[in-house]
Amino acid sequence: MSRISKICVLGGGTAGWMTAAALSNKFSALGLNIELVESDQIGTIGVGEATLPHIRFFNQALGIDERSFMKATEATFKLGIEFCDWGKLGDHYIHPFGDYGIPLHGLDFHQFWLRLNQQGLVSRLDDYSYPIIAAEQGRFQMPGEDLNQIGSNFGYAYQFDSSLYAKFLRTYCEGNGVKRTEGRVTDTELNPETGNVDKIKLESGAEIEADLFIDCSGFRGILIEQALETGYDDWSHWLPCNRAVAVPCEARGEMVPYTRATARQAGWQWRIPLQHRTGNGHVYWSEFISDDEATHQLMSTLEGPALAEPKQLFFKTGRRRKFWNKNVVSIGLSGGFLEPLESTSIHLIQEGITALIELFPIEHVDPLDVEEYNDRMGLDFERVRDFLLLHYVATQRDDSEMWRYFRSMELPDSLEEKTQAWMSRGYVLKYEFGVFLPPSWVAVMLGQNLIPTGHDPRADRPDQSELERVLEDIKSRTMHAVEQTPRQGDFLARYGAASQSPQLVAGAAS
Repeated sequence: MSRISKICVLGGGTAGWMTAAALSNKFSALGLNIELVESDQIGTIGVGEATLPHIRFFNQALGIDERSFMKATEATFKLGIEFCDWGKLGDHYIHPFGDYGIPLHGLDFHQFWLRLNQQGLVSRLDDYSYPIIAAEQGRFQMPGEDLNQIGSNFGYAYQFDSSLYAKFLRTYCEGNGVKRTEGRVTDTELNPETGNVDKIKLESGAEIEADLFIDCSGFRGILIEQALETGYDDWSHWLPCNRAVAVPCEARGEMVPYTRATARQAGWQWRIPLQHRTGNGHVYWSEFISDDEATHQLMSTLEGPALAEPKQLFFKTGRRRKFWNKNVVSIGLSGGFLEPLESTSIHLIQEGITALIELFPIEHVDPLDVEEYNDRMGLDFERVRDFLLLHYVATQRDDSEMWRYFRSMELPDSLEEKTQAWMSRGYVLKYEFGVFLPPSWVAVMLGQNLIPTGHDPRADRPDQSELERVLEDIKSRTMHAVEQTPRQGDFLARYGAASQSPQLVAGAAS
């Protein structure tokens, strides 16, 4: 291939408009022509409303003002995810976007907590985490600048309306010269010599040629699978939940700065509080529950009246065998799907975009770059898969067929190695690449009752009484910092990020 001059992004939604926004921001100075093709007749999934902290840096790189973005997408802040009934019925814990305590003597804080916990001399680890206590009390403020101080060593993400985010990015893209074409693809023409995609044909009769195609067509994978027959690695034996039903409802009560995931007998249920409504969904394994029963369970637990009819989704967890095949790069659901238990869907879109920008074929498509892209994305998907699977297998539940299935499961070698290292002395294997850092693994393992039998021997160095005093001081300073933190609704209004949603207006009036 000669110099890349034209890119076609097939599909809008979150994946398509994020891709177009990033590419137009990075390469507009090179005269790159970007055209996005989407059809209003084809709906988007549109339920991915919770994110990870990395989304902040994506928006910042585009020069997007945070306040304007939050107003436009009805966004709330997110300090973590609360998990209910995963280890045992009645259990709950928060996976925070931040560290526990502060490092001591060059060692992770949780090692000193393990030492005292094994003697019964310390409270829950959560009491040393600013984002957890702030989330539990519905409070939020921006992190401080000194990362060694309580109230600074955490990150935050957003909970937003993904359809509004796509519209917001569309406006951004069109300001950058991205051309949007309305139309449904009816055929794809491949080059008889190279096997590359030469052009796509639309229902209107229009034909669109490009040097590089980005497939954001969702589960259908119009280019990466239907045209190129790339293949799919099915991970249903590890993550067997294969359906979901989603519905928004009126928001009731205070907007909390966290997402909730509640385990059910044949799956789990999400709750995502936005400024103007609450997002809800039930992810489940259809072998053990019917669609009607899953829908009934969801609808019967809504906190307010439903704002739409329930939306049914069907999926198969796994990943494309190649994310980049010939001159087609798959981003979003066309590349693979891992259930939204840890809000990773939008993050994996972002990872795909970031890797593409770093390996972008300015002059020609280099097979070594394609191989590197596929390796990196494959590793990202595998490590997210392991982290999601941990939630299911780290359980004492045996009250249903699904939970008994997971308790007897043979783990992937990568996850087995991770859990063994943890159980022996609380050690978390660190990866050079991977979205979830050690505090995330600590949160889930301890939150679901995987208590190590030992701890790092270096944690035994401090004097016992001095260590107890230090931990009590950190706990006290954490609580004091949270007490100085405003309620999320108040902060949104003061920050200038609040919309005119009835819930916020009522909160301000009271």
